[in-house]
Amino acid sequence: MEIFWYGHSCFRLTERGLATVVVDPFDSKAVGYFPLKLKADIVAISHDAPGHNYVSAAKGASHLLNGPGEYEIGGVFITAVQTDGNGRKKVEQPRNTLYVFDYDGLTVAHLGDLQQVPTQTEVEALGTVNVVMIPVGGGGGLNAAKAAEIVSQLEPNIIIPMHYKTKDVIIPLDSLDKFIKEMGLQPIEAVPSLKITKSGLPSESKVVVLDYQRG
Repeated sequence: MEIFWYGHSCFRLTERGLATVVVDPFDSKAVGYFPLKLKADIVAISHDAPGHNYVSAAKGASHLLNGPGEYEIGGVFITAVQTDGNGRKKVEQPRNTLYVFDYDGLTVAHLGDLQQVPTQTEVEALGTVNVVMIPVGGGGGLNAAKAAEIVSQLEPNIIIPMHYKTKDVIIPLDSLDKFIKEMGLQPIEAVPSLKITKSGLPSESKVVVLDYQRG
């Protein structure tokens, strides 16, 4: 399968013969980056905010997911787990939904705008995670230290950081450097996309930094 990042928390997942998924499309006026014009079969929204719920940016979608449940759409199995927006049950706070997309046994988790380290129950509900897309820049999501803690919980094969400061984002976020240092790594060169197969997964956790695409 191939994974593309468009900035902030927006990704597109593609695999030949299976449904294409776009997660957390944003309104560029709210977060920056290039205006999105994407095509997808499924749009998944982690929570109701302009930086994550701009559904009209994805054309052709026949399914919209914006809450917890289990789904099978276009050959993709999807598990959605809801968490509290800020770790406390307040009606006025947005709820966050974590998604795990299973493409023929290759599992990709998108943690949305998660702010707190998940409970053990929530971690177990996600199952085995091969690839995790994780917020690392603070703001409405995890900071670097909490993100690193979750990585140690999930033990994924591949970690893709998201929701951090770049030259095109217009909201205050921490830089990617903080997370890279928290993970004990040297700076990582970004790549345009991630092509991955189940058999090609690294045996030890690896951080992959993506260049954001023009949507």
